[in-house]
Amino acid sequence: GDTPAHMGGTTLFGDSVEDEWFIVYLLREITREFPGLAASVQDNDGEFLLIEAADFLPKWLNPENSDNRVFFYKGELHIIPLPETEGKEWEPPVSSPTISQALTFLSTRSEESLAAAPIRTALYKRISGYPEKIQTLFHRAHCYLPAGIVAVLKQRPSLVAAAVQAFYLRDPVDLRACRIFKTFPPDERVMTVVTFTKCLYAQLVQQNFVPDRRSGYTLPPPSDPQYKAHELGMKLAHGFEILCSKCKVSPDSKTSVLSGPLWERFLSSLKEKNYFKGEMEGSAKYKELLHKAEDYFQHSVTKPESSELSPGDEILTLLQTTSYDLKEFEKEATCLPPEDDDSWLEISPDELDQMLKETTNQSHTSSNEEEQKYDLEAVVESMKAFVSKVSTYEGAEMPWSSDEAHVTFDVDSFTNALDRILGGEDSEELDSDDLDEEEELESSDEDDEALDVEDQSQAQKVSDEDTGSLRSIMKEMDRELAHTNVGRSFTTQKKAVSSAKATMSQNAGHDSEAEDTELTPLDVDMNLVDNLLESYSAQAGLAGPASNILQSMGVHLPDNADRIGSNKEVEK
Repeated sequence: GDTPAHMGGTTLFGDSVEDEWFIVYLLREITREFPGLAASVQDNDGEFLLIEAADFLPKWLNPENSDNRVFFYKGELHIIPLPETEGKEWEPPVSSPTISQALTFLSTRSEESLAAAPIRTALYKRISGYPEKIQTLFHRAHCYLPAGIVAVLKQRPSLVAAAVQAFYLRDPVDLRACRIFKTFPPDERVMTVVTFTKCLYAQLVQQNFVPDRRSGYTLPPPSDPQYKAHELGMKLAHGFEILCSKCKVSPDSKTSVLSGPLWERFLSSLKEKNYFKGEMEGSAKYKELLHKAEDYFQHSVTKPESSELSPGDEILTLLQTTSYDLKEFEKEATCLPPEDDDSWLEISPDELDQMLKETTNQSHTSSNEEEQKYDLEAVVESMKAFVSKVSTYEGAEMPWSSDEAHVTFDVDSFTNALDRILGGEDSEELDSDDLDEEEELESSDEDDEALDVEDQSQAQKVSDEDTGSLRSIMKEMDRELAHTNVGRSFTTQKKAVSSAKATMSQNAGHDSEAEDTELTPLDVDMNLVDNLLESYSAQAGLAGPASNILQSMGVHLPDNADRIGSNKEVEK
């Protein structure tokens, strides 16, 4: 169709996410080595490259319009921007461009599509360390395996992944084939070294499994030094046996594939190109080269239905075409290299906390909590800024993002502005509905310019009476609530009684000093912090609304090791 010529592939990486990021690294290096190529990659989640840098993406970019926008080009990450209306020749659809349009944009205006520096930094950090990092992801372990499996793994080491997966995802039907081992009986077993990825090794070693007594696989006592090697070999043998039991193609299928005219032409072409390097037909070197050619022909040249061999088919084919010497394997077992230490499987709580902090770009400045300073005013201001933000149907926005400065909230300026609008000392007692009603009354006076002085004064009296009535009602409500549990649940301001305030209290006609205490204004900041700490304490160290909201705004509370200490912090 409209898709240009390309090379593509699909990889099943299972639970080994690091394999996925290794592929991303390879694609980036390919586009760096071949500047004329562009590469894109997706997984089950879609554009997972954007997910990795989600904190830094522009607001216009969302899953609905991200198709065919993310590419590696010349070793850098590019995001095709939205179309511009200022006389640009190339204007992709608002939703997503086609691949041809995206490639045209990359080849002509790549400087405009280069991803922002924070996006590239977040992504490149995820794939940093390669290719040296590859060796750190391997784990070599001793396994006591049937000689047939040892021979297969020498020819095709990657089959260990399929075998581990087969054992890891086994079901009762699979285990029926393991009651009596037809392909890999336990009679001829030798010690060998098998190379796993750390993910595969963890999947194999962490599963408790007892073999069927009829299988013939027995384990030494757990105290035996070779117990782990016997257990790993037993589990791996079950995986290989399960793969072979699922083989639906006859083992003789290879003979039919390699007996047609297509194979004959392919073989003669290899001979003309001196592929066998003058080796005598039937010699060991000749057989080795021939086997490689047959394997390549099966996977690359023949029709898809005949080339898509299952792992079980491949194992059976290798068993038929590969000869091995049991004594040679036993001789190799006497001088095996030491296996790797698997202490990395155990992670302490402190190590886990450190890993999480490194992931979230947090750092320990001090191990002593008392030396860490946490500004509670910052907590209050961040929460106020969060509440003042306007949310949409897509969710609430945090008061900061990568492309805008931190939101500031000047409480004094906001209070002074309200005082000027309401025009009274008791303006704090009015809510937004009262303000709207008062403004409507004032605007009605301004609209009617034909009123004489007497009418204007009369209208002003009505307005004052209405405002005074609202204030008196709200004061009465405050007095009623002050005697209930609702009123006592809030913290009030600790204000000093001055002579001026005492005079104002007398003029207001309060009945007693107790009533004045009841109507003391609430300490909004103190109530906010106290409720946040109550919620944080109720989380008991787990994730919860208080910590999630505050961390999203860049505010990190100390560990809640002592509730009393938290209360002391509030008092400070």
